[in-house]
Amino acid sequence: MKPLKIIAIGNSSGVILPKEMLDECHLAQGDHLHLVKTADGWLLAPYDPVLARQLDLAEQVMREDRDVLRVLAK
Repeated sequence: MKPLKIIAIGNSSGVILPKEMLDECHLAQGDHLHLVKTADGWLLAPYDPVLARQLDLAEQVMREDRDVLRVLAK
């Protein structure tokens, strides 16, 4: 595990990813990433537009059918 430093970028913040990590993950400057909260912490993964759409739809279903899902979870 390699520590990363958060730096100021204008009014935002960013993290510097080492070149070795970018190469290993087949990433380059300008690529988009997903930051997903998991039970074990946060996961940084390459952006996948298909997955993003599926997650958006799942969140929509969970909001709309919250009561039904709560009953099914019992």
